[in-house]
Amino acid sequence: MAAAVRAEELGYASVWVPDADGKGLFDRLSALLSATGRITVATGVLNLWMNDPKTVAQRYAELTAAHEGRLLLGIGVSHAPVVEGSGAGVYTRPIARTAEFLDALDAASPPVPAGKRLLAALGPRMLDLARERTAGAHSYLVTPGHTRAARAALGADRLLVPEVTVVAESDPGRAREIARAGLAVYLTLPNYVNNWLRSGFTEDDVARGGSDRLVDELVAWGGDETIAARLQAFRDAGADHLAVQMWDRDTLAASRRGETQTGFPLADWERLAPLLNG
Repeated sequence: MAAAVRAEELGYASVWVPDADGKGLFDRLSALLSATGRITVATGVLNLWMNDPKTVAQRYAELTAAHEGRLLLGIGVSHAPVVEGSGAGVYTRPIARTAEFLDALDAASPPVPAGKRLLAALGPRMLDLARERTAGAHSYLVTPGHTRAARAALGADRLLVPEVTVVAESDPGRAREIARAGLAVYLTLPNYVNNWLRSGFTEDDVARGGSDRLVDELVAWGGDETIAARLQAFRDAGADHLAVQMWDRDTLAASRRGETQTGFPLADWERLAPLLNG
């Protein structure tokens, strides 16, 4: 909570809240909205397999009544290993399942407006659905090239918010070590791997912890000027806004332990605020 308050003080426009298992998400959103006064609070992303759409619509209505205009719902279909490993269901028909979830949000009373929701979208069909049914797309672990293609698929009038991972480390060996530690879990998830292969990476790139090429394309590391240039490449490719996350050893270790309130690299967020808010 303190980190969100500090982010608002530093001029950041949004904070993005993950949803690992559907438990307590809206309580966390409520606390963040109450603790801050301006910043947009977005879900990055709400797992549609683990949330009932009627409950989502109800809680969304309650929070927007108290904090008008500050809540944005990023919605995602997750991954087969996550969904089936949690017992949430059999992962089938991801596009149809997403459309059905959006149908339920539309049918709720009151509905969740299309302009206040984004889809986690990587492939062409999900990007099409994002364009047709939501305000736009939130992509994750992508490249500027993917962002350019996503912008073309969405058109000029849809919101495109890629996540960009930053490692504030100039030494190549240390930076790639941190990046590989963070990427390890994603290399086990087919939706990400398939998207990287579609984006021009090879089977060798996604094997054995990821090639240097994969790491360097997916993670912005280096000094301040290098990181700033990488962020600008995403903006130049068509991003409206960037959802930046920072990895360091402490943050990744805390995440592996399931701790969300420790290991936050606040000093990096403070130091890099001018270029991240550019």
